[in-house]
Amino acid sequence: MELTFIRHGQGEHTMNLPDSLQMNSPALTHKGRIQAKRLNPEIPITSKDALIASPTLRTLQTAAIWSENMDCRKFVSPLAGPRIFPYRLDAATLPCDELLDLKRFKEEFPDFIPVPSLAVSLWSTGINVKTEDEFNLLAEEFIGFCRSLQCEKIYIVTHDGTITSYRQKISGQPLTRADFLKEAEWVRLILK
Repeated sequence: MELTFIRHGQGEHTMNLPDSLQMNSPALTHKGRIQAKRLNPEIPITSKDALIASPTLRTLQTAAIWSENMDCRKFVSPLAGPRIFPYRLDAATLPCDELLDLKRFKEEFPDFIPVPSLAVSLWSTGINVKTEDEFNLLAEEFIGFCRSLQCEKIYIVTHDGTITSYRQKISGQPLTRADFLKEAEWVRLILK
């Protein structure tokens, strides 16, 4: 099984740092929308594939623009939500990384199905500041869900820290913030 982790396009929360990190539910910028459109020819998604997005506005917008007019299975999961990397005991979730509530998500992105059988609390708490041990258990659950889809290719639109956390977990190799992907970049990992 092939997992492709894709970082969302440029978000409004990156335009006036550090103040812009205090934005709630930042959307894609014009540049971010262009980056999302460019994903389709670079990474063509088909009806045989599955797409999972983080429940933030910018990731759902990236996924929706990229997969527009594609009949693939589309999911949203808090296990693909923002994650601080590396984990810090004193970390707190910034307003820009808070998850969309389920009502808003369902209204604005009706083509995306919430991943079933997750603890309801994750829809409010997310994985952003979970300890490494907690994250590793949740990552196993997420990988198990991916396996249950029985697709050769699964695309996950998410965030730089989340991608790096999953890359480190799956590869077993230590990574740093220097390994973060840039906007709309991706990395493929093979799960056996």
